Amino acid sequence: MKIVVTAGGTMGHINPALAIIEEFKKQEKNLEVLYIGTHNRMEKEVIPKKGIPYEEIEVYGFSSDVFLDIKNFFLIQKGVKKCKEIFKKFQPDVVIGVGGYVTYPVLKAAHELGIKTFIHEQNSIPGKSNKMISKYADLIGVTFENSAKYFKTKGKIVLTGHPCGALAKRVPKKDKKALGLSYDKPLLTIVAGSLGSGSLNEKMITYLESLGSADYEVCYITGKIHYDHFVKDKTFPSNVKIFPYMEELPGLLKISDAVVSRAGAGSLSEILSLGIPSLIIPSPNVANNHQYYNAKELADKNCVILLEEKELTVEKLEKYVDDLIHNEFLRMNLINHMKKETALDSSALIYKEIKDLIK
Repeated sequence: MKIVVTAGGTMGHINPALAIIEEFKKQEKNLEVLYIGTHNRMEKEVIPKKGIPYEEIEVYGFSSDVFLDIKNFFLIQKGVKKCKEIFKKFQPDVVIGVGGYVTYPVLKAAHELGIKTFIHEQNSIPGKSNKMISKYADLIGVTFENSAKYFKTKGKIVLTGHPCGALAKRVPKKDKKALGLSYDKPLLTIVAGSLGSGSLNEKMITYLESLGSADYEVCYITGKIHYDHFVKDKTFPSNVKIFPYMEELPGLLKISDAVVSRAGAGSLSEILSLGIPSLIIPSPNVANNHQYYNAKELADKNCVILLEEKELTVEKLEKYVDDLIHNEFLRMNLINHMKKETALDSSALIYKEIKDLIK
């Protein structure tokens, strides 16, 4: 079996793509995979390191810059042409899009050549790229039931859940000692998405500096580009550990008693899958405010606690964290409701649906 996978921009798109690839490798002994991404985003660095063959195209997201958008229009046409050449040589059975603007020329090329196509939408409100390419998709997988109503397509829509949830369960636990942590204290992990968040970082500094007398420890992940600025000229208590990034983050979540997180669909799926009591602070700086709606769908089901960034204060953060760590009734209530939302084995379901599609 031969598959082409395309996704890009952030780990929020790349991680579910990798989870889908892993499932196909598990199911197909003679699988051949080709990944198509951009020439200048995270996937260009991440994917080749995984030993996955990689092809790049130059394409950008549309913006308010009319001259850049005109240039991008011609780059998309060039990208479609290059993808057609790649497909004629590789002869894929299916092309799988997992989000990001790079997917548009790839899926368009596949559709024009009559190759079966699948796209996966991680967020409650679909992104522009997936809405645009849905007309080229034979099958659409969605994480949230709410997403289906946004697609005007003749293709089949199926509730798959998010692939990163099942993948998180297979990641080994981190060693607390190796991270400089104690075995006898609760652990709070705070993470602001794969790229970090400057606005959230600034709001967290006072809170972290005040934790010297806390009976729990904190792992705070700033994001690579924010780390140097965050730690410069600051001294944090010994029970606060600051990291720029954490490889295999689910391994850290597995040893955490509570989590404060953004509301990217991948992060939420990992939290749900692992059953970690959490405070979710959606990023307000995303298209369609989709992180808020991701979190709200779960908060309405009593799976997470939702707090908007504009409402965030040190006092509220202290209260919510104290409850998440020490209030056993609240913890068990959240955990029990999360269990009801994690029945889908997303990657396996996506594999099965795609196999049925290409029969």
